[in-house]
Amino acid sequence: MKDRPGDHHRFVLAGGTLHDPAHGRDGVVADLWVEDGKIVAQPADAAAFARVDARGLVVMPGGVDLHSHVAGPKVAHGRRIAPHLARGRRGQAPAAVPTIHATGALYAALGYTTVFDAAIATAAAGIAHAELAELPILDKGIYLLAADQTDVLAAAIRDDRGELRRLVSTAIEVGRGWAVKVANPGGPAFWKRGRRGDHHDLDTPLPGESLTPRVLLERLAEVVTDLALPHPLHVHTANLGLPGNWRTLLETMKSLVGRRAHLAHVQFHSYSGGQLDEGSFGSGVAPVVEFFNASPDLTLDVGQVLFGGTVAMTGDSAAAEHLAHATGVPLVSHDLHLEGGCGVLPIAYKEKNLIHAWQWAIGLEWFLSVADPWRLALSTDHPNGAHFTAYPHLMRLLGDAAFRREALDRIHPRVRSRSPLRGFDREYTLQELCIVTRAAPARIAGLTNKGHLGIGADADIACYRPSRDLAAMFAMPAKVFKAGVLVTEDGQLRATPAGQTLTATPRG
Repeated sequence: MKDRPGDHHRFVLAGGTLHDPAHGRDGVVADLWVEDGKIVAQPADAAAFARVDARGLVVMPGGVDLHSHVAGPKVAHGRRIAPHLARGRRGQAPAAVPTIHATGALYAALGYTTVFDAAIATAAAGIAHAELAELPILDKGIYLLAADQTDVLAAAIRDDRGELRRLVSTAIEVGRGWAVKVANPGGPAFWKRGRRGDHHDLDTPLPGESLTPRVLLERLAEVVTDLALPHPLHVHTANLGLPGNWRTLLETMKSLVGRRAHLAHVQFHSYSGGQLDEGSFGSGVAPVVEFFNASPDLTLDVGQVLFGGTVAMTGDSAAAEHLAHATGVPLVSHDLHLEGGCGVLPIAYKEKNLIHAWQWAIGLEWFLSVADPWRLALSTDHPNGAHFTAYPHLMRLLGDAAFRREALDRIHPRVRSRSPLRGFDREYTLQELCIVTRAAPARIAGLTNKGHLGIGADADIACYRPSRDLAAMFAMPAKVFKAGVLVTEDGQLRATPAGQTLTATPRG
């Protein structure tokens, strides 16, 4: 075989050290054979395959970002509202909300090959798809905010299961969606009637109706399961960002027991304390993670906060308005002519800020407390908690306890003394990092051809140089292949193929 690394129609990635948790390969030296964008069995005619040397490299499936915000009106507003964050500077962090073309290249430069936008209003699906069509390299999909539709909510209020099923199915088909997202169940009904920023529990009926957020969640989860969508109901529960909201998250989990569901950015839903007492603010993770660990039907992503400037954007307009009032920063509320709408505002997380330091520590507490990494997806809720390009830094925080302790020593002293984080010695292994960034997100999303290196998988492959500095290791892969095409090499963009749009087909 000739060494022709530029030939990606047929090649063998030779001698790499494979991390493929789905097939139990943990640091196994083996060859990967690729043909027509797929991983194939070793062929009888090996001479027809070019040889790409992977000796000494850590080889993993391409990364899958299960929960991000990369397209649609909210992202466009994010680029406008913080012009000081809109452009990356040479040698510094990239733009907080990069252009759609930069987004694909930046993800690929980390070894990520698939991304989902986690909050698109059904009426804005066409706009989002038009933008995502310009997103290079990555395969991509969207989660639709179908629960915000007036007719969907009306069917849920009547408990008309047949009509609810039909409406949700139509929303997925017409909007070319992958999953159903609920952001603050029933929240727009409260918000548009003056309930701004105060708590409402899951058993408070929607204004003028008998339906409660808890029952809405239950009915939506059942419909999504009945439609056999690949990803379960994606839940952003009520009271995001409010002190004491760990109780709401716990009640959300209890309402979903026995039903498959995915819990989004749980860090923002795990706070103790009272609304008027900043000093009581803290971690509410312990009772919630205990329940989660005992509930095998549930999965989650964390939404880790990392320090620095970014832009918050959420389909939970009430939460965005509350944050803007609390911080005094400018807010854009847009798409209010639609059923839901979104809120967008700039934010800067600081190590010495009491609340920000707690958010940082609470996210890491979640990562280090979940017993089964297969039920967990690494995320920063990009760009809400941090930019996705900070993933390598987060991976080092998880895999290097000494590095984590050094970071803990820099944050607000009250958090240092009260957070349980110092008591965690757990360090993620390379195999566990591969699970939470690749294998688990792909499995949770229902992507059978991604997140693994088995025969028939998409040839989305990332090759890293091993290093004790995990941030450096994962920040610059030696090679990244998308569907068998070499797209980045040592930080240099080599190709920008068009990725696929991932759409679900509801069961008829």
